[in-house]
Amino acid sequence: MSSPGDGQLMIFSGRANPALAAAICRHLGISLGEIELGHFSSGEIRVIINESVRGHDTFVVQPTCGAVNDTLMELLLIIDALVRASARRITAVMPFYGYARQDRKTRGREPISAKLVANLLVTAGTDRVLTMDLHAGQIQGFFDIPVDHLAAIPLLADFFRAKALRDVVVVAPDLGSVGRARDLSTRLQAPIAILDKRRAQPNEAEVTNIVGSVKGKTAIMVDDMIDTAGTICVGAEALLEAGATQVYASCTHPVLSGSAVQRLSSSRIREVVVTDTIPLQVDQGKFSVISVADLFGEAILRIHEGLSVSRMFSDPVR
Repeated sequence: MSSPGDGQLMIFSGRANPALAAAICRHLGISLGEIELGHFSSGEIRVIINESVRGHDTFVVQPTCGAVNDTLMELLLIIDALVRASARRITAVMPFYGYARQDRKTRGREPISAKLVANLLVTAGTDRVLTMDLHAGQIQGFFDIPVDHLAAIPLLADFFRAKALRDVVVVAPDLGSVGRARDLSTRLQAPIAILDKRRAQPNEAEVTNIVGSVKGKTAIMVDDMIDTAGTICVGAEALLEAGATQVYASCTHPVLSGSAVQRLSSSRIREVVVTDTIPLQVDQGKFSVISVADLFGEAILRIHEGLSVSRMFSDPVR
């Protein structure tokens, strides 16, 4: 499974998404590393690695979601513990990269938080990062260590292809999602449409125009994440008013903060398709979840064996 001297492949999980970490290990046929996580009475996070990692190739699965500050701090402490325990290499497996939307300054005297998170990870001792569908791909340039960036579009394309929907149009809910929508439209051999929207304030949007034809078509909206769901629900209404027969919503990261679940459940969206980069904390209802475990498992194995990660999108998954 590894080259001589590479050390054993070991996977540890934080508390943000242990189900995904366990599924990755099932794909690889290995057990999760033994780790003890908790809190001291003061509220500080407690981390103990309960087995030897000396000289081994270690991977820490921890999306920085939910209570993002806690999950990020927990990840940093696990990495520090592995460094001090003499792990040969440490890869932070971050299916969802928190603070990714703060990737630039939009006004004076504000931080570039995505860059700070990158600095913290490197300073803690991370040797490599494995992530999926960053909000802005250029965040990879914030790191001076290798970053492997996976895409969920092939999985979403397989899901919708299996439904055999007719007269499909793939819709980008904003200009920033055009590349993602174009990729999905190519895979589904369907046309693309774009919503032109105006934001009055964060998480509140108004659709002012639809570029492309949606009348009489099944619309599939695709984005990297759904947060408060305000934008996606407004977009769905605009598509239906423009003549779309039904609307599906899809994304990689179901952040679903605030009243997002209620908004989506009461909307006229037919189905919401997400992945398990972030655990879905609701009854599924109109939600469908695609697992990214096999994709991450294959990427981890390729990193461990020194093989190309990009080739996995053309090679069959084991």
